[in-house]
Amino acid sequence: MLYKVIAKALDYIIVKRLNNLEVVGLDHKPNTNRYVVTCNHESYNEIVLLGLALFPNEIHYMAKQELFKTKLMNRFFTALNAFPVNRDNPGPSTLKTPVKLLNANKTVGIFPSGHRTSVEVPLKRGAATIAMLGKAPILPAAYVGPTKILHMFTKKAYIKFGEPIDTTAIPKDLKRQEKVDYITTLLTERTRTLQKELNDYVNAK
Repeated sequence: MLYKVIAKALDYIIVKRLNNLEVVGLDHKPNTNRYVVTCNHESYNEIVLLGLALFPNEIHYMAKQELFKTKLMNRFFTALNAFPVNRDNPGPSTLKTPVKLLNANKTVGIFPSGHRTSVEVPLKRGAATIAMLGKAPILPAAYVGPTKILHMFTKKAYIKFGEPIDTTAIPKDLKRQEKVDYITTLLTERTRTLQKELNDYVNAK
């Protein structure tokens, strides 16, 4: 409920009133909500604006467990559809929770770099593993825009979605880990291409 309330308010202000978010390639979005959406991650802005780009569909984000330490913060982030993940010692729930969400026809949001950075880093395998186990496609996205939260209200941001990766169409002769590596490589290449295309698009405006 809180997710919808906040998303509606921000959608009205940032998207409709200020016109500070331009979304490209939304036609690539799968017909159902059962998919994993990924994006480059430089700031908290991507979390908010990626959610607005796909609104009214709700994204269930993986978040570091440190954010859920107190009862108040636990309630707050849970109400925002986030679920905790131990990044240092991932347990069975790291995979079980997001796969369960996918099976319930819900969208899971993952930032494969694992942390906020402006430097290009190898994409971790979590998104590929979860999508493969959930037999769901991966919708890759790229973000270009402000990295400071308040700048969402003063500067324009751009999100571009690419062609989904069908995780069920992987060569059958590959072993499980090889399939994960295969999907991760595809995701890495597609994300880099999207980022370049989006940067070119923004620079040409």
